[in-house]
Amino acid sequence: MAERTSYTCQLAADKIPQLKADLEARGYMFRDMPYAHFGAEHRGEKVSLAAYQSGKLVIQGKGTTEFIQFYLEPVLLGEARLGYEHIHDPTMLESRIGVDESGKGDFFGPLVVAGVYLNELTAMKMKELDVRDSKLITSDARIDALAKEIRAVTKWDVLVIGNEAYNRLHAKMRNVNSILGWGHARVIENMLAKVPSCLKAISDQFGNKRIIEQALMERGKKIKLVQRHKAESDLAVAAASILARDGFVRGLRLLGKQFGVALPKGASQAVIDAGVKLVKKHGRDALPKVAKMHFRTSQKILEEAGE
Repeated sequence: MAERTSYTCQLAADKIPQLKADLEARGYMFRDMPYAHFGAEHRGEKVSLAAYQSGKLVIQGKGTTEFIQFYLEPVLLGEARLGYEHIHDPTMLESRIGVDESGKGDFFGPLVVAGVYLNELTAMKMKELDVRDSKLITSDARIDALAKEIRAVTKWDVLVIGNEAYNRLHAKMRNVNSILGWGHARVIENMLAKVPSCLKAISDQFGNKRIIEQALMERGKKIKLVQRHKAESDLAVAAASILARDGFVRGLRLLGKQFGVALPKGASQAVIDAGVKLVKKHGRDALPKVAKMHFRTSQKILEEAGE
């Protein structure tokens, strides 16, 4: 089994005091965290963790596997879970399509929707690769490497909605969730053309649950569509989130090269500064080619650029 650098599990409320006492005895340093009982870190053991009020325990660092095998499982949980997740949750091995998107909250760059098909064999492969929600992976290089691995072992689909197309869709639909629903539905339809025998698709829930259902066509209306909050905890959706993020990063980088301006992620002051530089260099008509114009950021950029 490959060494893990991150791990997430549910922890019963009555285990929290024992966990904190044990960590104190082991010399962990504690810190306050939003929505958490506490965060803790031990540089010597190369582990940091967060015990959230929801019951979620997140462990990270090079010492993650050792911490799980020599403390968490035998001392705190009293059972082996690492490597046996499919036994505790048999749905992990079910055949399904996972769908997720990237770029929704980024002013610059495309909106990218991706789908990944998993069955028993490829689900276990995703576990071996330590596939997880792309938001937990901060390195673009790691996203790139994982995306290549995912594409090599299973069926997948990526829909890139460029900025000009995105702005046209938003002008027509007037709602980001409607665009997302349309994009998710198109990817599900594309995936069903590749794996027509698949009976289930999983997606994050955004807005009204019927948004995706109403956008599905003939193939998609025959599938069981599961929408839930934090769907990225499912391996298929997590794998899709990595392909979507990889597509977004590549698209953003390509736009930056095309216009000769480094385009940051997100919607920060650095994004505004880059937008001002772009407009002064290429004129205001360049902005809709690289940005999502319904963001208030677009008005700030045009004002600061004197447009």
